[in-house]
Amino acid sequence: MKDERGLYYYPAPQNTAIRMYVRESFDVIEFRMFNREYPEVWERHGWIPYEEIEMAAEMYKQRGRGTNPLELYDLDVARRLLIDEGGSAR
Repeated sequence: MKDERGLYYYPAPQNTAIRMYVRESFDVIEFRMFNREYPEVWERHGWIPYEEIEMAAEMYKQRGRGTNPLELYDLDVARRLLIDEGGSAR
């Protein structure tokens, strides 16, 4: 899907207030979350390369945190959106 902010998907399909935006910058796939109920999230957090998300997930795992950030950031969906839009999605 696409709107004025760019390409996005719903990382939690049951909650359409949350959108995960994707873009490709210098052959790197980046993510940025928007939450209609907390719009300040968009303002405070910029675009995050997937590699950094993977590192954060590893830190969560090492610290024994119960959540896995990778559940929200779907690299396969991001690639498909970008390819369909005409990007290379490497």
